[in-house]
Amino acid sequence: MTPPQMGTPGVQRLAAGDAATGRRWDEFVSGCASATFFHRAGWQRVIAAVFGHPCWFLYTERDGQIDGVLPLARVKSLLFGDALVSLPFAVYGGVATASDAAAQALEEHAQQLARTLGVAHLEMRNVTRRHQDWPLQDLYVTYRKTILAEEEANLLAIPRKQRAMVRKGIKHGLRSELDAGVERFFALYADNVHRHGTPAMPKRWFQALRDEFGADCEVLTVVEPGGKPVSSVLSFYFRDEVLPYYAGDDESARDLAGNDFKYWELMRRACARGLKVFDYGRSKAGTGSYAFKKNWGFEPTPLHYEYQLYKRDAVPQNNPANAKYQMMIKTWRRLPIGVANWLGPFIVRSLG
Repeated sequence: MTPPQMGTPGVQRLAAGDAATGRRWDEFVSGCASATFFHRAGWQRVIAAVFGHPCWFLYTERDGQIDGVLPLARVKSLLFGDALVSLPFAVYGGVATASDAAAQALEEHAQQLARTLGVAHLEMRNVTRRHQDWPLQDLYVTYRKTILAEEEANLLAIPRKQRAMVRKGIKHGLRSELDAGVERFFALYADNVHRHGTPAMPKRWFQALRDEFGADCEVLTVVEPGGKPVSSVLSFYFRDEVLPYYAGDDESARDLAGNDFKYWELMRRACARGLKVFDYGRSKAGTGSYAFKKNWGFEPTPLHYEYQLYKRDAVPQNNPANAKYQMMIKTWRRLPIGVANWLGPFIVRSLG
């Protein structure tokens, strides 16, 4: 705990087993305009349980009420370096508070912690820019769009070419189902990332997310008329938003328009639930997913990942766009998928 100076909020750390404070943390997050699903306290349990990364979920209080939070985890490896991140495996992070004093106290504590731990850098995955003088990673954008009140209005809001793909999926007799488990999702997801030459998260990661977040973590799978799964997505629900986060598909999905149908079904179901925002998530500029989302009529908004560098001279580029990883990607594609699924978790745990 950081002792407060005059007028400065004290910073405390959420203990992993402190259920009462965890509930107060989530109540604050639910009502804080700058908070996201990735600020929820449950991420501490999932990250620590599945990957063993030490977490520091920091918060401030005013008049006995939590008024600011900052989730952090340390990700350390020989391959990708040593970092304190808010938050690994998340697209959004950083400070969530409406108080400038709380934000300053939390960020100063995070910098002090980073120096004490001896990490190479501190990373804040901010939605909006906070520090003009901090080094910036400007590789990523996010896509968010209002869900209209009527189903047909949402369909007509999809640009004509992609709307035709949705109708193609309907014509092929595709249907969507909500899954109780992660088996069908994981098979499609693991096959998909293997084709792209990247390691898969372990199956137990997805099961842990479902166990932790319950009804706020949902799997929707698209099947063809014969019952074969062709595409699947794991989504998060937060306030009045739906966030499709992890996805996978069979190679047949392209000809069946399975992916367009999948996202339409997710949007259609969200509309029926009265949700207001479809968060299409993060993409790297210039990639296929970036173009796919733009073709759906979503406009990209830059994400502002800010850094403090301690033992490095430049912002790290631990992503598939980095040319130095191209040989690794090509090699990964040639691995038998069973070997890739076994080896993948040892690598991806260090990417964050």
